[in-house]
Amino acid sequence: MGKSTPEGARDYLVPSRIYKSMFYALPQSPQLFKQLLMVSGFDRYYQIAKCFRDEDLRADRQPEFTQIDVEMSFITEEDIMNMMEGLMKAIFKVCMDKELTLPLPRLTYADAISRYGKDNPDVRFGMEIVDLTAIVKDSGFKLFAEVAASGGVIKAIKAEQASALSRKDLDGLQDFVAIYGAKGLAWAKVNAADWTSPIYKFFKPEEVANIGTAMNAKEGDILFFVADSPKVVSDSLGNLRLNLGKKLNLIDPDALAFTWITEFPLMEYSETEKRFVSTHHPFTSPFLEDLPLMITDPGKVRAKAYDLVLNGSEIGGGSIRIHNKDVQSQVFNALKLSDEDARVKFGFLLDALEYGAPPHGGLAFGLDRLAMIMTKAESIRDVIAFPKTQKAACLMTDAPSKVSIEQLMELSLKIV
Repeated sequence: MGKSTPEGARDYLVPSRIYKSMFYALPQSPQLFKQLLMVSGFDRYYQIAKCFRDEDLRADRQPEFTQIDVEMSFITEEDIMNMMEGLMKAIFKVCMDKELTLPLPRLTYADAISRYGKDNPDVRFGMEIVDLTAIVKDSGFKLFAEVAASGGVIKAIKAEQASALSRKDLDGLQDFVAIYGAKGLAWAKVNAADWTSPIYKFFKPEEVANIGTAMNAKEGDILFFVADSPKVVSDSLGNLRLNLGKKLNLIDPDALAFTWITEFPLMEYSETEKRFVSTHHPFTSPFLEDLPLMITDPGKVRAKAYDLVLNGSEIGGGSIRIHNKDVQSQVFNALKLSDEDARVKFGFLLDALEYGAPPHGGLAFGLDRLAMIMTKAESIRDVIAFPKTQKAACLMTDAPSKVSIEQLMELSLKIV
């Protein structure tokens, strides 16, 4: 148990009987403790750690889960990725008799979003996103022209030889992309000499040819277009790509497609909180050459962070940590965390950084999620003994449950 700190998901809180009105938090990860171990002189740390996060559940999440947790001093991103690739190679050889080819492929965050619409891309199949903004911004299709003029983008994906998709299927995909904020989905069936499409009439022959060249379109292919803000376009096409990949049976269930994703943004703006928030956690080191942007454009500061993605699921993530108190203060300031709040929440870490903390970094693998993928399970619940339901209930023990008034009184608590 530790102190409740803002690390992303909500904490599971544990009231203290001895310290009235005080609470512990079950660890979301051993993040702060393993950093303190590095500061204290340990140069290597490895643990199978139980973690707890009070977050909305889905097929690959549980409120309590297990991490393979690693931290090392005097280390670089390259060192960590190389070492973890060796671990993955050994695991898959011993457990599945699969030979991984090293080094594993890498993509920057920007490239992953640009090409796949996601920072955890499933690269077992193609259908990459293509930016057509420059080609169609002056076209006769008013919607595309207006979106481009307002700073939006027009991008597309190509479903090869997808004639099996009916008009009903295409109309259903309109509703699908609407889930991700898209106001519409334009489509075009590619014929030998023209398109079958509601928007075909708005384009000149040379524009149709230029789009076809950019998309490498062939007869029988279907093109799907979304025009909107960059985020909406990426979210819509990224999820549509996965939808079509499954619908058209493009994904090899036996393939193992690993990809490192690097250079995440250090922080992103939250419309809800009206401030920048950490993409991973507030102890991730920025690229030092990006530090001047911390004041002028925090959203463009890159993080020395890396995720390992397997078949479209993040199985591990980590970063190089901040080991300089001044840099840590700059990050807190950009996150609108006052000196007083920082001292209350992270005073122990700030004190530790004053003692000459070594450069350090680490990574944690989700053991349960890794087991889920290796066994081709549909849900993470299939690889955990006594899992919780999607509503975080334990059907075996009927938890959570009510407790006695006497227990509440011992903790100075009252149900409101």
